[in-house]
Amino acid sequence: MSNTEFPDDELRHEQEFIDGLYARVDALRGDTEGSLTDALAQGNTPMQARLERDILVAERSGLLAALNAVDGSLCFGRIDLTSGDTHHIGRIGLRADDAERTPVLIDWRADVARPFYLATGHTPMGLRRRRHISTEGREVTALHDEILDLGDETRTGHEDPSGDAVLLAALNSARTGRMGDIVRTIQADQDRIIRAPHRGVLVVEGGPGTGKTAVALHRAAYLLYEHRELLARRAVLIVGPNPAFLGYIGEVLPSLGETGVLLATVGELFPGVKATKTDTPEAAAVKGRADMADVLAEVVRSRQALPDPVITIEHERDILMLDDGLVNVARERTRATKLPHNAAREHFEGHILNTLTDLYAERIGTDPFDGSNLLDPSDITQIRDDLAENPEVWSAIDQLWPRVTPQQLVADFLAAPEDFLPAEDADAIRRPVTRHWTVSDVPLLDEAAELLGEDDRIARERAERERLRQIAYAQGVLDVSYASRTYEFEDKEEDDPEASEVLSAHDIIDAERFAERHEEDDHRSAAERAAADRTWAFGHIIVDEAQELSPMAWRLLMRRSPTRSMTLVGDPAQTSEAGGVGSWAEILEPYVEDRWEHTRLGVNYRTPSEVMDVAAAVVRAENAGFEPPSSVRSTGVRPWVRAVDDLPGAVAEAVRELTPEEGRVAVIAPRELHRALAARLDGVTAGAEPDLTHTVVLLDARQAKGLEFDSVLVVEPGRYGTSDLYVALTRATQRLGVVHAEPLPKGLVDVV
Repeated sequence: MSNTEFPDDELRHEQEFIDGLYARVDALRGDTEGSLTDALAQGNTPMQARLERDILVAERSGLLAALNAVDGSLCFGRIDLTSGDTHHIGRIGLRADDAERTPVLIDWRADVARPFYLATGHTPMGLRRRRHISTEGREVTALHDEILDLGDETRTGHEDPSGDAVLLAALNSARTGRMGDIVRTIQADQDRIIRAPHRGVLVVEGGPGTGKTAVALHRAAYLLYEHRELLARRAVLIVGPNPAFLGYIGEVLPSLGETGVLLATVGELFPGVKATKTDTPEAAAVKGRADMADVLAEVVRSRQALPDPVITIEHERDILMLDDGLVNVARERTRATKLPHNAAREHFEGHILNTLTDLYAERIGTDPFDGSNLLDPSDITQIRDDLAENPEVWSAIDQLWPRVTPQQLVADFLAAPEDFLPAEDADAIRRPVTRHWTVSDVPLLDEAAELLGEDDRIARERAERERLRQIAYAQGVLDVSYASRTYEFEDKEEDDPEASEVLSAHDIIDAERFAERHEEDDHRSAAERAAADRTWAFGHIIVDEAQELSPMAWRLLMRRSPTRSMTLVGDPAQTSEAGGVGSWAEILEPYVEDRWEHTRLGVNYRTPSEVMDVAAAVVRAENAGFEPPSSVRSTGVRPWVRAVDDLPGAVAEAVRELTPEEGRVAVIAPRELHRALAARLDGVTAGAEPDLTHTVVLLDARQAKGLEFDSVLVVEPGRYGTSDLYVALTRATQRLGVVHAEPLPKGLVDVV
């Protein structure tokens, strides 16, 4: 129970309720940690007990993660119904220990909680009052009541006439370098998107500051709640534009008690590769084009070679010759299987061995007088087996149909693309063979993996060898056990004739089953297993800044969503990547035709109207009909533009001017200026991945996508394209400044 003195009964009542909730949470946390420890301590148990243990571990691990995530704002609201019922709303659901398991705290995702977000005076949804509970840690600091039943004259003294106090307080709060959840302030239009049906493709379009990223993350949390069994097994994938963005949003879902999600950039979606480098715009555009799939298919076909003019193989002192006609028959029959290249190799091997067997059998087994074949089937089989032992045969097969890895294929293609692309395109993407991959390479690697497939015979053979090794080890354990038992009972038999009848492990289980019992369990989460498996099918995929992805990147993502259950979030007006598609129809029609839904968020919660006016003018200079999202607030602080001679010095001075007592400042500048600017900014390093929790960070416009800061300083706006400049100008929640030594773009000249 808190010792804080409260001025009225309403605050005291809510504090007592919060204290009771945290007492319940602390007890549950202790019980959960204890039971989880006990469950994990149960090692080698029979199958049923092991299954029960695994279920308990999964359930308790999830509960413990949820409990550990909700120390702040566990309960944030209350709804009073006209029926007299009252429900408290929170981040997770909690029940009483009574026989009925009465709900004490309602999870924000439950249907009964929905009126907290949707009810209005016109449509009260059975509510009499909606209460927002503000807390700091475990202490209640304020109450904000909205009266929804205007006929109810009861008042508490905490009424909020506008109903916007909590929302505006959240919007005006200082930024921390990490996105916070919006579970306390979800608006009605956002709630409808969050709770939209799971299946199918939902496109959420919205301009800067409309909360589309937050909505997407809360949608992930809602889907994990509503479809727990499916999505816990298949996992949810969230794709972001860059590592800085993923770090920025990384705490949102854990704060909502959800950890079963894989966050990744496109550059991280090929196991074993983590690409962070970017290509030139020209190279990215070429690599991202849809026809690169056909180009790579042709590259693969080029690895299925013909002799030039023949390949000779020495066998049993004879010379066998494979010419292009014989090999082409084998090649076409193999291609007819429609199998990927590596998986089809086994068929090619068979055809070549059969061809060589026929050649050799005809040479040694033909009767010189009547031309009949003197060999019986067993002789033919022996010839084939002998040829299969000839290294020259396998050297020829490797030359004609080699095993190829995706990395080898793409690296070789990029080193010499002129055989498959027009000269201009080849010049754009050509580079020496390297192990350093770019983000645009990853969809190519994935496409290559799809075209190549896997020849799993080596993996199968390795697994079989390991299985036999485990069985041999298990047999050794049983033999030691049996020898020990025999030695023990030889001494006892004289005194106890029945002692030898006692069963040992050797009597009731064989080595193979014993080895199976002791196979290591895979305790990785679904998200961890998905990250290591290129063929994993996710239960749902959420893509942020979806307009930036290339057609080749969409091919990669669609492979990971065979059910086409996706939420796509973005704004075509902010498309800046050269390979970006930009049009939702262009993205989706190849995969789902017109079977997708589109919704738009039109209210800007982040960007003050003064800043939004400047950003919109930049876009209107190129597109006169452009309409930005409408801002819900005004700060009264106009953005400023400053022409300077000493750019680094002016930036350092402006940063000092813009830095708030608390909060964050972003300097958004072209990448080529970063080194000079970093030299004048304390604690800022050029080239490093930005730490968004620092007071001042240095970014380029594309790194800033999806992020927000209290103050933003845009440097040399004339070097940006319209989309990049629009992004840069709309990152500020309070103040915006522009510094330039070069001419301004037309849109900014008009508003200065």
